[in-house]
This record gives sequence, C-alpha cells and structure tokens, in this order.
Amino acid sequence: MTEQQVHLDEQQVVDYLQQNPEFFHHHLDLLEQMRIPHPSGNAVSLIAKQLDMFRARHQEQENQLTALIDIARENDAAFNRMHELTLAMLEANSLSDAVANLTEVLAECFMTDFVAVKIVQQRPDSALNNIFVDPDDNGLQHFKVELSGSQPKCGRPTLAQAQFLFGDVAAEVRSCAIIPMVFTQLEGLLAIGSRDEGRFHYSMGSLFLTQMSEIIGTRLISLLRYSE
Repeated sequence: MTEQQVHLDEQQVVDYLQQNPEFFHHHLDLLEQMRIPHPSGNAVSLIAKQLDMFRARHQEQENQLTALIDIARENDAAFNRMHELTLAMLEANSLSDAVANLTEVLAECFMTDFVAVKIVQQRPDSALNNIFVDPDDNGLQHFKVELSGSQPKCGRPTLAQAQFLFGDVAAEVRSCAIIPMVFTQLEGLLAIGSRDEGRFHYSMGSLFLTQMSEIIGTRLISLLRYSE
C-alpha cells in the first residue's frame, strides 16, 4: 500500500465521519479504544479528552456563576447599608441628631472607627462649634483639591488633614475617605476614618461615596434651614 493510498483512505474516513456525525453514538465501544495525542505528549482516549473539555467548560461556567452571585450579594449588602444610612438621616430632627445618627450607622453598618462632619459656614453662636468651620479658616487650605471638585479621596490623610478633621485622635487614623459635600446651599466635608490602613484604599471606587455625600448633604441642608 503506497503512502498516497494511506492518505486517501484516511481522507475517506474523515469524509465519512463528517457526513455521519452520529456514527459514534452507535459505536460507543470504539471511543474507548481510540487514542488521540494529548498536548502534553501523553495519549488519552477521545472520550477522556471530551470529558476533560466538558469539565473545563463546566468549571468555567461555575466560576462565572459564583462571581455573579458574589456581586449580587455585595450589591444587596451595599443597598442595605445605604438604606440604613438614609433612615438614620431621615430620623434626625436636628444637626446634633444627624451627626450622632451618622456616627452610629457608619460604625455599625460601614465598619468605620472615626467620623467627622465639617460645614463651611459662619455660625459663631452655634453650640456645634466642632461642626461649623469659618470660610476663612486656614485649615481648609489642606482640602483645596477636595473642595474644588466632587471626587472623594481615599487613602492615608496627611497629618494636618487628620488633625483638622479628627482632632485628638488624628494619630490613630491610618486611612480615611474624605468626601466633599459641594452643593448650592451647602459646602462641607464628610470624613470617615479607620485604624486599618487598608480600609480606605486610594484605588477604591467613588460612586458609592458620592451617593453617600448626596444623601447626607441633602438632609443637612434641610436641617440647616430649620436651625436658622
């Protein structure tokens, strides 16, 4: 038998199998006897190869499903935290209540250690002198970037920033999110800090924090009207 005849016979087999894709359904025993080269150089049965491919696809689909479930759980948890935050702000009947509720809900639901609210407004007679900051206060110079835009900043604050925001506990703040509240009727800062330096990382997304500032800022505007 010549090499050309062998090649022709192989081609005939290929043609036949292409024309009869159900062939191995009626000859399953042949699959167990057939061997094909494995990429590693070892020989495995065709059915074993098919099973490996099936398992790989199945594992990939399982991994994708697990990832989707994890994302859904994270979204549910984020929604619930935002819901608790919204309720806490709505339940506040005064600025002092708002700060107290905010501190409580951020500690319980957002696992934070420190909270600071700074409203840039002259209120010399207010009992909440730790909240109101004179627009000419030199300490605001450390937040030019944050107050000139709307993007939160995450990471380790400078010592000057931490002292302005958190006072005596500034040295304990290893990471924080500095969130600007810049509205027509309100300018201020919301800062949430942690003793864990990895809690608020510079690569964190800003959408969630921005939504948080909108909820808090909107409620603070209402409460400021009542206190005038």
